[in-house]
Amino acid sequence: MINKEELEILKKKALDDHIPIIMDDTLEKIKEILEDEKPKRILEIGTAVGYSASKFAEYTEKDCVIDTIEIDENRANEAIENVKRIGVADRINIMIGNAVDILPTLDNKYDIVFIDAAKGKYPIFLEESIKLINDNGLILADNVLYKGYVMSDYNLHKQRTAVRHLREYIKEITENENLETEILEVGDGLSITRVHK
Repeated sequence: MINKEELEILKKKALDDHIPIIMDDTLEKIKEILEDEKPKRILEIGTAVGYSASKFAEYTEKDCVIDTIEIDENRANEAIENVKRIGVADRINIMIGNAVDILPTLDNKYDIVFIDAAKGKYPIFLEESIKLINDNGLILADNVLYKGYVMSDYNLHKQRTAVRHLREYIKEITENENLETEILEVGDGLSITRVHK
């Protein structure tokens, strides 16, 4: 049984501590997708404190397994404790390490991949996700519009690399003929890509 009170406590704490968690309107859209798609296995790249993975568990059937990768060991350990408290630890596998290294080692196939990690690595995550996804599966990526910078002529040095890689990501998901993509202006931009193998 999912402890919704603990889930709310986690959300509030993450917001208070300025830990980036998925925005409510983005989550609302993902909830619709998960209810429509009824995935059996989800891969999340970027666990943070386990909030989004716990919400995905709430929105899916009990036999849906969620694998999630977090590079920051402290956050990953916090996420492990959080999913226990929320009551979803039996459905969420938290892997600690760099997704760039972990993704090529995974054997499972996924119905849905959710990307919400280092923006500069989105093109690499996409390439690996396509290998891991089932035919007709969905790759969701959060923050693809990145504060509006990606679609503007923004070029400040600080975010330049992230913006460039996000533009590359968008180019690939919109121009690759095996990928069917829509980009929604919810949260900080959510791309929804269906993969035809």
